[in-house]
Formats: sequence, C-alpha cells, structure tokens
Amino acid sequence: MRIAVITLVAGRHRHLALQQRGLVRGTRQPDHYVVVAMNDPDATDVLRGRLPAADTVAVPRTDEGGLPLAAARNAGARRALNAGADLLVFLDVDCVPGPDLLARYADVAEDGALLCGTVAYLPPPPDGGYRLDELPQLAPPHPGRPAPPEDEVLTGGDHRLFWSLSFAVTAAAWRRIGGFCEDYTGYGGEDTDFARTAAARDVDLWWVGGAPAHHQYHPVSRPPVEHLDDILRNGALFRGRWGEWPMEGWLRDFARLGLVSHDIRTDSWHRLETADTARSGPYG
Repeated sequence: MRIAVITLVAGRHRHLALQQRGLVRGTRQPDHYVVVAMNDPDATDVLRGRLPAADTVAVPRTDEGGLPLAAARNAGARRALNAGADLLVFLDVDCVPGPDLLARYADVAEDGALLCGTVAYLPPPPDGGYRLDELPQLAPPHPGRPAPPEDEVLTGGDHRLFWSLSFAVTAAAWRRIGGFCEDYTGYGGEDTDFARTAAARDVDLWWVGGAPAHHQYHPVSRPPVEHLDDILRNGALFRGRWGEWPMEGWLRDFARLGLVSHDIRTDSWHRLETADTARSGPYG
C-alpha cells in the first residue's frame, strides 16, 4: 500500500519541522509527503534537505484573504493520487504523528471507512522545545472523542464527531466521498461538511486505536472572534446544503458576547452592527 501524508501550511514552520521529524521516526515511512503551502513560499526553504522529502504544492489565498482549506486539501489529494497513492493520510501542520500512526492506518484501512486516530493536545513546550519520545506522557487523548485501546477499532462512529486534525481514507473512499466542498473558504464548516457527505455516501466512521497524533500547543481564542465572518458565511453555506447550522456552540458564544443575533423565523444569524463589526448582514 502506497501511503501519502498530506498537510497544509501557512506559517507555523516550527510545527511543520517537528511533524517532519515525527514522520521520519515512524515505524512506517510515508511514500509521498505532500505539503500544501497556502501563500507560504518560505515553507519550501524550511523543508529543503530534510527527510521525508517534501513535495510542495502552492495554493493562493482566496480573494478575501482567507485560507482555502478545502481547496488546499483537495489539491494535496490530487497530487498524491496522481502519484499513485493508495491511502491518503491528512495531518494538520500542528500534529506530530505517533511512531505507529501510518502503520496502524494502513493495517486497518478499508474502502468503506473514514479513519480517525486519537489526538492529544499538548501543553506549551518546555525550554528547548518538545522531545518526540516524551510526547505520549505530556497529555492524554482529547476527552471529546473516542479513544479505543491500541489494538481496537470502533466502527459505526458518529460522523458529527469527525475532525480533520488526523484522518485517513483509501483512494477509493476519497473518490466516493468526492473530496471537500470548495465553496467553503476560511475557517470552519468544511470538515463537518466532508463528514456529512461521507455519511450520505455510506462511508462509515472508524475510531482507530494505536494511531495517535500529538497536537502542538499554540494560543487560541475562545470563542474565535477573529473568524466570526468565516463562521457565519460557512455556517450559512452548510445550512443551505444540509438544513441545519454547524458550529452552534460558537454561534451561541458570539450571541452572549453581543456580536450576533439569531432570527428564529428564518433560522438565520445576523452580525450585529457595532463600531467594530459593521460589515455584514444576515446569514441563513
């Protein structure tokens, strides 16, 4: 089985370098390492001369300046499939693979399954940075997702829990799902849509024990107010496609902050016009 690892990058080069180190330390090496650089020409310099050798694909930002996450993942998959990949493994640039991640995904992969390993969110790195051998001791798997034992696979998973931090699909399963919907741009919604499409096309969700990834620390805002417009736009797109809003927890948090309001009659969310946020109208 020819394995391609696909990751997206727009900065966070230190995270990218540690992911690359984690891949080369694995019990199974990737046959193809595809790095999709979103308006990030410096990524090629970071990767040059290091193993596994990276195949860099350049993708521009959207006209609005946002990150084209859906289009970038599709571009990475096309490059990998054109090179003969049998299994596509997607890792966020923040994620360092455990030593058996690729081997475990390859062992259990089937054409009718969308595979998700566990992800542990690491604390801030110590002085000198993370040490690969110590990562499993720094944090347990995220409690919001199933974490089966190393030799087990939980089938029949809830597609609403899918996350794109670490997942794998065979080439046949990818083609069956059809990739990510590129109407989504910027933050949020594209991965939820991908999982909903997988469910609609009878691709099961499996939680795979023994395929851990470790998410490197970086500061985040909760709720992510800097992504408010993206969440409203992509949420409205998702509702138009599937009849319900995703990311409702964030939307409720925005409402508590007085940034948005919900119109029950039309099931639409509106950005409230304040001194800071007088840009957009209703979404729904």
